[in-house]
Amino acid sequence: MDFLPVFMNLQQHDCLIVGGGEVATRKTSLLLDAHASVTVIAPSLTDTMTEWLESGQIRHETRVFMADDVKGKSLVIAATDDENVNKAVHTAATQMNIPVNVVDNPDLCTFIVPSIVDRSPVIAAISTGGSSPVLARMIRSRLESLLPSAYGRLAKMTADFRERVKARFTNPNDRRLFWERVLQGPAAEMVFAGRDSDAEIEIEKSLLSDDAEQGDKIGEVYLIGGGPGDPDLLTFRALRLMQQADVVVHDRLVSQQVIDLARRDAERIYVGKERANHAVPQEDINHLLVRLAKEGKRVCRLKGGDPFIFGRGGEEIDTLVEEGVPFQVVPGITAASGASSYTGIPLTHRDYSQSVVFATGHLKNGMMDINWPGLVQPNQTLVFYMGLVGVKTICKELIKHGMSKDMPMALVQKATTADQRLFTGTLENMPDIVERENIKPPTLIIVGEVVKLHDKLNWYNESEYWDKS
Repeated sequence: MDFLPVFMNLQQHDCLIVGGGEVATRKTSLLLDAHASVTVIAPSLTDTMTEWLESGQIRHETRVFMADDVKGKSLVIAATDDENVNKAVHTAATQMNIPVNVVDNPDLCTFIVPSIVDRSPVIAAISTGGSSPVLARMIRSRLESLLPSAYGRLAKMTADFRERVKARFTNPNDRRLFWERVLQGPAAEMVFAGRDSDAEIEIEKSLLSDDAEQGDKIGEVYLIGGGPGDPDLLTFRALRLMQQADVVVHDRLVSQQVIDLARRDAERIYVGKERANHAVPQEDINHLLVRLAKEGKRVCRLKGGDPFIFGRGGEEIDTLVEEGVPFQVVPGITAASGASSYTGIPLTHRDYSQSVVFATGHLKNGMMDINWPGLVQPNQTLVFYMGLVGVKTICKELIKHGMSKDMPMALVQKATTADQRLFTGTLENMPDIVERENIKPPTLIIVGEVVKLHDKLNWYNESEYWDKS
């Protein structure tokens, strides 16, 4: 390798930046993050650097660089657009064996500033030796998605327990096994979920317990929102948990592309529900999750959209709580948000709608138990989930309760996927459109003046049907 990866302690060490432009500003920011004492030599400074100078974070000398400027410095960076100045900085620093970096000129560098993933105190650095900074940034962005921001808090927490663990486990191998269980077990997941105090209690229990493997006796359930279909809309946290789960329990509304992102060797169990055809009753799903977790498995309960918006996630959690099974809830982008974004129909807009209401269009015994008068309000957008079968009832009741028959209406099929289709019309003619077209679930219905904005705001190149009557 051309460069040895080294992490330097620069706290309160004198460092020199030559240059006052945008590039010099970025390098100065890194040094300040490392708590270095920074002197900048440049004829002028950026606005950001000027703010740092006024707040006492940096020192500034308004003049040209001189060779003696590097004396006593722990590190030097040249970030000017003058090649002669940059070479002079390199020569002066190397003659005194001071680490020097000349930005965008690897031949004049004794060290490289890498792309950084900062989860302090956890730091990941990526370098291509100056050959391709863009590639280094691309790799960094990949790592950003794989390393939860909570890793820093987790590292600080383990540091607090380090001496006690060393005293408890005198054998280095026993210590390693203990920390592996902690860092891959419930305590780590509690930190990722923002439950730091619970994590500390969990580590304390593991440390004091005679049963060093107590955390392995019961698994955990991850209740994950799989989004409306596009796998790119998954959260980082959802993807991480999906890839460590032993079992994936998924429903009909989760796209195959999302399911494919789960761990390859994980068991997959389908529990989907269709109208009048429930593969597994909800109560049985609840108890399935409990059974799998009590077998010590990590269970990914993957639900379409968001688990708490018409996803019956609350019912599943009720059972998990009653049975003492640990769980996490990972929100997902709900179908309303996904369909809205991918069709250019904002759910709220200052000129058209100042509120939005989500309702279920699911028919039970041919009836919808909905507060129709409450839905028929001015400047309001309505979103109906699972409303395809009941579209005639929806249109009829809204008109009956005072909404204009000419109110714009949109029906989105398979939102956010490559098979997305959009049908627009009005309350009066949408039932005819549905009858004419071969529309299949999953669908979402949007009612309101905001539907008019589709022509102007739509960016998604979908295959669509337009009713022009």
